[in-house]
Amino acid sequence: MSKEVQNYLSSLEISFQLFEHPPVYTCEEADKYCKDVRGIKCKNLFLKGAKTGSFYLAIISADKKLDLKKISKLVKDNLEFAQDSDLTSVLNLSSGAVSPFGLLNDKEQSVIVLISEEVWNSDYVGFHPNINTQTLELSSSGFHKFLASLGNKFYLI
Repeated sequence: MSKEVQNYLSSLEISFQLFEHPPVYTCEEADKYCKDVRGIKCKNLFLKGAKTGSFYLAIISADKKLDLKKISKLVKDNLEFAQDSDLTSVLNLSSGAVSPFGLLNDKEQSVIVLISEEVWNSDYVGFHPNINTQTLELSSSGFHKFLASLGNKFYLI
């Protein structure tokens, strides 16, 4: 999966730096092994709308908590955490490897992306390339270009 992500970024002429590390499942573990990754540390949460059944990928700063009530009002749906089976069927990912790069597996562009302004405006971001033993660091402009290439609807939160 990582090579697919790297090839996709390269096809868009998006520069990135690859960091390899032991498997990480939490932001705390990532902090331990990803000290050299520049920019904001992010967490990625896969959510589901209770009313509509729509799926959402929330990308926020690792040190923040997602206000589900506030975001639910914004998207006019009652958001809850999606099941692991949803993550597998929609993005072909397992928990611990959730990232925006999983959107490459969303061929119908059905997942709605929710990005905190703090992450959007960061100089650099780092995400797992669909495997939790690596992190790809890219610039803000590279991240914006990547998201624009996918066609998924997104909101700044």
